Amino acid sequence: MDLSAKKIIVLCFLFAVSCFLFFLWQGIYLPKERGATEKIFSVKEGQGVKEITFNLEKEGLIKNQFFFIFYTIISGKVRNLQAGEYLLSPADSIAKIAQKIASGDIAKIKVTIPEGFTIKQIEEELNTKLTRSVLVNFKTGDFRDEFSFFEDVPNSASLEGFLFPDTYQFSYRTNIEEIVKKMLDNFNKKLTPDLRKEISRQGKTIFEIITMASLIEKEVKTFEDKKLVSGILWKRLENGIPLQVDATITYITGKKITKISIEETKIDSPYNTYKYQGLPPGPICNPGLESIKAALYPKDSEYFYYLSTSEGKTIFSKTLEAHNLAKARYLK
Repeated sequence: MDLSAKKIIVLCFLFAVSCFLFFLWQGIYLPKERGATEKIFSVKEGQGVKEITFNLEKEGLIKNQFFFIFYTIISGKVRNLQAGEYLLSPADSIAKIAQKIASGDIAKIKVTIPEGFTIKQIEEELNTKLTRSVLVNFKTGDFRDEFSFFEDVPNSASLEGFLFPDTYQFSYRTNIEEIVKKMLDNFNKKLTPDLRKEISRQGKTIFEIITMASLIEKEVKTFEDKKLVSGILWKRLENGIPLQVDATITYITGKKITKISIEETKIDSPYNTYKYQGLPPGPICNPGLESIKAALYPKDSEYFYYLSTSEGKTIFSKTLEAHNLAKARYLK
């Protein structure tokens, strides 16, 4: 064989190798379909690379099983494929899909719990994003051994007040108990040692502070107003004056409107702060940190009364007469 023939053979071989490598590169690094939407793909415990690959092709996420198997083997990822729910798309390359599954980059659901949400509202929000959950079935006694802030709370009390409002991320497989623990753990972190020391110094309990904070949370919006309202409510307690917090009535009735009727103020419920003196039996919502701090650090004033206008402005009054005039003016 002459030299020119050998060169042709070498060139043909190199061309073939180049074509094969380009073929592999395309199969591994180019997506099946650009601009495609994401979907949940499930990898179950015990599934091997062949079953995972078959399901990926079946779900329309990859175009060829060979490329996925080949890439996971040569990259070493075949040994690390993990069970879980993954957010994948045909717009993802095989390399990207393999990396997600090998690293355990499972899909996360973002859930935002606003300040002032009740357990029922939190339950409804979770049910729109995750599996059906029943928060009302959990009691503080279920978590007393894990969280010391429940030590002065009745075992039969609900978790109202302690499911800290925040934005959370959960996996699709997260069960309701794990969700609850994450929210309670967040509360545990937010209630710092300094805050706990101050609660103890004032001779109050965490349960009392959170109950008061829940009233404040539902009554007014700004931090300054919260501190003033806190001062008024603590002062009423000290003087044996009913708190007369409208939010406790709406908590009883479950109505979303804030305006209450005279008949509703006569409802026989321990949560009715028009009918019964003192704090209600427990929190009426899950307050944010501002409301907790306002309950702990009230602002002293000469006011004994307040109301909120339809625009959200808080009107404070020193006397009942002035308060009645304010009601006539702002609550028509």
